[in-house]
Amino acid sequence: MIGYVTLGVSDMGRAKQFYTDLLADLGAKVLMDMERIAFIGKSMGAPMLAVCTPFNGEPNHPGNGNMVAIPAGSKEAVDKLYHKAIELGATCDGEPGQRIPDMFYGAYVRDPDGNKLAFFEFG
Repeated sequence: MIGYVTLGVSDMGRAKQFYTDLLADLGAKVLMDMERIAFIGKSMGAPMLAVCTPFNGEPNHPGNGNMVAIPAGSKEAVDKLYHKAIELGATCDGEPGQRIPDMFYGAYVRDPDGNKLAFFEFG
């Protein structure tokens, strides 16, 4: 299973603010902050999202085909997370909607560094 996913960022302060504001309603907060990497989640024993500046000192680059999918809990919560992300500076990469009839509802954004996120609800 997944312990944490790491996203490379160019500005740690901006990234921590974006993700803590975005995920606060899901109960997430910064759990550990070690200057160049910060872990955000509900608890150290649950899956987390980490933001970091690349260890090698080179510029961060979003991966082509990489995406972090965050379960929202309901279709309404998908919509709420999508709109909150846009308000916080994300860009649209797919508006909220039913993707697979009666099976998958989702929305897609790119964070301020270009990392792709999905918010989803099955059913």
